[in-house]
Amino acid sequence: MARVLIIDDDAGVRNSLRALLERAGYEVLDAPDGRAGLRMHATQPADLIITDLFMPDYDGIETILELRRTDPTAKVVAVSGGGFGGSLDLSADARSLGALRTFRKPLNGQEVLEAVREILGPGGTG
Repeated sequence: MARVLIIDDDAGVRNSLRALLERAGYEVLDAPDGRAGLRMHATQPADLIITDLFMPDYDGIETILELRRTDPTAKVVAVSGGGFGGSLDLSADARSLGALRTFRKPLNGQEVLEAVREILGPGGTG
């Protein structure tokens, strides 16, 4: 079963994505910030990491940069809430750092699930 790690400071987003992905047959881990997510990935490597770009303390860009250093083959999907009132979009930066897909909040669960299936295979078969 493929493992997905969700890194987002919004518990509602984490819980919604967890429910969606578990119903689709994926094992799901989650973390409230980049540092916690990186620690979790180091001990329980994920097949795919979905990270928010705007988080306090250790944001998604920092998280992706550290992943590229410690696990260059990590598969990453970036999510942008458009922080600062929606005026700043780091999706292009995330893509340049190797994010396979980027999404803007509010998320469309079906689009996210389709992307996960494209990357990992249907039903969590990885």
